[in-house]
Amino acid sequence: MSARSRVSYSASRIAKQVVALGRAIEREYKGRRLDVVITLDRGFVFAADLIRQLRCRVVCHFVREDVRDVDHDGHARREVFFGARPDLKGRDVLLVDAVLDSGVTQEFLLRRLGESRPRSLRLAVLLDKTARRKVNLEPDYFAFRTASNQVWTGYGLAGSSGRGQNLRDLLRGGRNAVGQRSRRRRK
Repeated sequence: MSARSRVSYSASRIAKQVVALGRAIEREYKGRRLDVVITLDRGFVFAADLIRQLRCRVVCHFVREDVRDVDHDGHARREVFFGARPDLKGRDVLLVDAVLDSGVTQEFLLRRLGESRPRSLRLAVLLDKTARRKVNLEPDYFAFRTASNQVWTGYGLAGSSGRGQNLRDLLRGGRNAVGQRSRRRRK
């Protein structure tokens, strides 16, 4: 399969969706200050494009997840840790991430952010992958929705090989999607 056939969302289509999301978010907050919490490393490209669409005052906060396998009484368990939370009491907060898949990490982070009692707390994602959802969580804003369980590469998302974050298009498919595209350009 060629890299061209793996392009699911072109750069121009992504840009149009991000503009539309920006308008919807702008209407919701009507010029109020918006504290945007951005998940690193996946969410930075989407977040950068999204916040440039907002005309309201934006304050950015960055969080990085640290997923660890820990042993609890002989049972392996995966836990998610985040660094220091920003003080968001009484503020309008938008959590921005690239992909909502199982929802476990985002649900946990939303609960943690909610502990500081923000005025409002919403979730925006580039890609809402519904097939493997493990929690009852829906994004407030999303650019694209898919049932695909495939790896997505480009527009800030790295493929399984760790490459492809800088691609302008969003590609779905296996680990060869990035390599095939790269080889094609060298010819």
